[in-house]
This record gives sequence, structure tokens and C-alpha cells, in this order.
Amino acid sequence: MQSQLRGGTRWKRFAVVMVPSIAATAAIGVGLSQGALAASFSVSGQSFKVTADRLDGKGFNQYGSMDKGVTLDGKETYHPVAVSAFKTADITNMCQSVVTPHVPVFGNISLKLTAGTGGTPVKAENLYIDVESLETTSAEFSNIDIGVAAGQSAASKGGRGPELSAGANPNGFSQQAEGAVLTGVKQTAWATTAGTFNLSNLNMSLKTGVHECY
Repeated sequence: MQSQLRGGTRWKRFAVVMVPSIAATAAIGVGLSQGALAASFSVSGQSFKVTADRLDGKGFNQYGSMDKGVTLDGKETYHPVAVSAFKTADITNMCQSVVTPHVPVFGNISLKLTAGTGGTPVKAENLYIDVESLETTSAEFSNIDIGVAAGQSAASKGGRGPELSAGANPNGFSQQAEGAVLTGVKQTAWATTAGTFNLSNLNMSLKTGVHECY
């Protein structure tokens, strides 16, 4: 699954601020822990869960969109999401998990990843996250605008040109802020892409059964 239909949904009353998620798979995890690499994460037909003690981001932009996925039996699925974009983000004590159900012989298999521990946060640049749901204990936004045109918001507050929100519906709802600090984050997402990820203290495991971050 890739988020290829950004801006495909017009949410004129979309006014809930979401937070990005950070994710990585076993195939790219080692490389990400050793340096900053371009990365993306998505699970065909599945969402994944993410928690973080703190996310400190700069150049925030958000708009409604639609994700297209394909299930294991080949059926297309569509999911309304809040696309959250950050120019940069630091994430402390991050956990990401995804459960693949009904694996022959093993049953449910859980992939769980933690990073950003020991006082060194995960760092990301040019981050896009397609979020389905979010909970936080607190959220603080600096110099925020709500209801700006989706195709225009990134240039003024995000510190970047229009490419940051290239997939947004220019007539749809959007919001932007110079910065955001969110604590006690719990969220479900469908896809994550970033120009670079740098995961400190990476720890990844595969276990039978259901072992999620929350």
C-alpha cells in the first residue's frame, strides 16, 4: 500500500489536529539505525500502531486525503486519512507495531520496533504520515492557522515550497503551524514516508501472538 491519492477527499469541516507516526520494517531497520536514509513504511491492507512519549516537530502542515491499499487476497481498499507533514521531527521513546494475522502454522505474528530511547530521539526530515486516529495527553502548537487552503499552507508556515503539500486538494480544508509539541502519543496509521529517518537505539522483534504498543 502506498499513499498515492493524497488530497482525494474534501473534508470541509476537518478540524482535528493529528500527529505524525514514525515506522520502519525489518528490511530497512538496520540501515536506518546506522544513518539517515530515505525510507517508507506501509502494510498492504493493514494499519499499524505507534506510541511516543514526545514529538517535537517544525514546519507542520495537514490535510485530508485517501489511501489506497490491496489486501492479501487482491482486493482494493480505501481509507480516509489525515496526512500530516513535517519539515523536521524529533521523537522520544517511539514504539511501532503491526500484527499479521492467520499466518500458516504460526497464527498471529507481531513485529514490534522501539527507538529514540536513552535520551537520543529519533530524527526525521520531510515526513508524511497518513493517520487514521490519534490520542495525546497534550498538544501545543505555535503560530497555528486552521482552515487555510490546502495547496498554499506549506509555503508560509512550513518553511518550504508547495512541494510539501503537492498532493493536497487546493480547495480542501487544511491547517498549518510553525511548530508542534505533542506528548503521550497513541495513534493508528496506514502509511509513513520520509526523506530521511535516523533511529537511535533501534530494537526490533518478531513474536507469535499479539504484542502491540498499546
